[in-house]
Amino acid sequence: MNLPDLCVDRPATRPMETSIWRAPFDTLDDGALLAHFQSPRAVHYFPVVDADETRPEKINALMQGCFEFNGETHTLYNPPDWLRNPSKDIEWHILLHKFYYAVGLGLEFKRSGETRYAQRWAELLNSWMASTPPGFIAADVTGRRVQNWIYSYYFFVTHGTAAAAIETAFHRRLLLCLHEQVEYLCNNLAPKRNHRTLELCAIFLAGVVFPEMRSAAHWREFALDQTLDNLARDLLGDGVHCELSTDYHHLVLRNVLNVRRLAAMNSVSVPVAMDQALQSALEFSLHVHKPDGVVPSLSDGDSRSFLELLQTGAELYDRADMLYVATRGAQGSPPKPRVAHFLASGYSILRSHWGLGAADFADAQYLVFDCGPLGEGNHGHFDCLSFELAAFGRSLIVDPGRYTYSEAVGEDDGVNWRVHFRGTAAHNTVCVDGRQQTRYIPKPVKQPAGDAHGVRGRHKISGPAPEARLLERFHAAHLDLLHGQARSHEYDALHQRCIVFVDRSYWIVCDWLRADSEHDYVLNFQLGAHAERHTELSQSDGLRMHSPGLLIAQPKRARVRHTLGAGWVSCRYGDKQPAPTLRSSMTARNADFDTLLVPWQGVEPAIELDDCVAEAVGCNTLTTTQALQVRLSVDGEQVTDTWFHARDASALQWRIGRYEFTGSWLHWRESADGRVLRAVSRPGALLYDTSAGGRTSVLLDTAEAT
Repeated sequence: MNLPDLCVDRPATRPMETSIWRAPFDTLDDGALLAHFQSPRAVHYFPVVDADETRPEKINALMQGCFEFNGETHTLYNPPDWLRNPSKDIEWHILLHKFYYAVGLGLEFKRSGETRYAQRWAELLNSWMASTPPGFIAADVTGRRVQNWIYSYYFFVTHGTAAAAIETAFHRRLLLCLHEQVEYLCNNLAPKRNHRTLELCAIFLAGVVFPEMRSAAHWREFALDQTLDNLARDLLGDGVHCELSTDYHHLVLRNVLNVRRLAAMNSVSVPVAMDQALQSALEFSLHVHKPDGVVPSLSDGDSRSFLELLQTGAELYDRADMLYVATRGAQGSPPKPRVAHFLASGYSILRSHWGLGAADFADAQYLVFDCGPLGEGNHGHFDCLSFELAAFGRSLIVDPGRYTYSEAVGEDDGVNWRVHFRGTAAHNTVCVDGRQQTRYIPKPVKQPAGDAHGVRGRHKISGPAPEARLLERFHAAHLDLLHGQARSHEYDALHQRCIVFVDRSYWIVCDWLRADSEHDYVLNFQLGAHAERHTELSQSDGLRMHSPGLLIAQPKRARVRHTLGAGWVSCRYGDKQPAPTLRSSMTARNADFDTLLVPWQGVEPAIELDDCVAEAVGCNTLTTTQALQVRLSVDGEQVTDTWFHARDASALQWRIGRYEFTGSWLHWRESADGRVLRAVSRPGALLYDTSAGGRTSVLLDTAEAT
């Protein structure tokens, strides 16, 4: 150790022990107590490792006093000043106190057998115990610290070796402090949501690992009872966590699954309702994972994989479909539905296939559509009607992520990045007049928090979320349709979006906005970081945007302007990367945007796109709107696809070229010689071909099949 005082022994002091042990353990001296916990016991548990926070390079830097969290490094001398935050971001201080690195020290000790890792572990825990109350910062931080101390205990004591040379008095202090923190949690639980779940997981873990403590049985019973109650209150009717963050959903799921696994390993019975709730939450996980095995970061959270949770679900509940997704098609059986709707949360998920036959699991096309509420707590983003698109193993149109919780304005750019990443303009939806869909305004902070450093105000949600509705969903052999609307309370424009998946090959995204007054409308499509400096925009004959694996096109319309702007995406907290953003804008009372999204692999396809006129039939006033014509090659043959939606028009009968149509929307495909190869619409629609001077009925596919 090269840092001053790094090895100085400063004994920790905690409140006097008052008989926390059951007999006969209450009579053991320090040495006998340590020997007991180092010997085989009828207790089974497992360490949970955060792969990023326990990377060997981070742990070895920590051995020299360099602590790195969220890409930000600070040197803390021994003993660290645990009560002071050296960072502008309180999340840095939170991670310091969560002690993920304690597990990393255990991993390095197991790998190397070097005593110095055990010494550093004891040194850090000792100094923390000497100066820090159990509830410092927040109860959920205490909960995560309890978990990580016990997981590190697994390596140094439960499955340690003589090389660890744990000092007996330190060991007793550690167990006394764990008891104190668990008791604190029992009396100071967060009222609900993800923090409460992780606190209950910590209580149950302690009750399982330390049955020698008098309170252990109570901890187990209390944690199970409260966890079941928490699940009942926090999971919506569709199994999605009430905060509506895909990442936090999985963090909650992980904690409860850990409780369930611990219970099974130690023959602790759990209520049937817990298993039912877990399987419901796992259903969402099964569908929301993208074909590359990563969960998109919708609302607050990181973009990462939770496939190990599906693996656990497969083992606990003998679910072949969960095993299939967990192994990305290598084992098990594919889920039956390729389309999933979670109506309470507003998430709809489409994919082209599950990787059967010659199709590769990772190559499937995937889209998740958000047509739901903002979510409880403070993790929702202002992104109603946004979506994320992936295909051929790559995320093409992405949610930007969260980047930070800190509202400290950037010194170099003057940007409040928390507000930016949460805002409507950063998401794949339409921004009206540069405003948020939900009122979000700064409020003064009376006393600065740990990340304040000059911040005197924080933005708060100060109005209702948009009224979101999924108006229609339709799924047939060659076409999927999702139609939703968002009515914001911040402006009078009503936004409707219809997403059409054609032939499980390409996508049409139709946006229309109707208002009583003129607005500036901006339609945003955020590309991934891989597209930076590899994206081109041309506007000679309508919009064509070329990026790796994705073609975006719009027909030429006089009032619509297109720009390729600078954007940002963040896959993990504290890390942001530049990524291009396609923006289509117009100033009007009413606006229509029709966008073709064509994922591709190998060679970009040649596609032509035009508007054609759809004229209302039988109306007193002349009513026309647009239909979209797409000319492309399918299996070496040239075809023309036409898509029409009546949108907000009241007419039911339409003339489109040589066809007469009765209904609200229609898609059909013609061969090069003009034959109708297929046509799809909702039940009750009618289509006639008038090219021969008569009216020949065209068979419509109106049967839904997922």
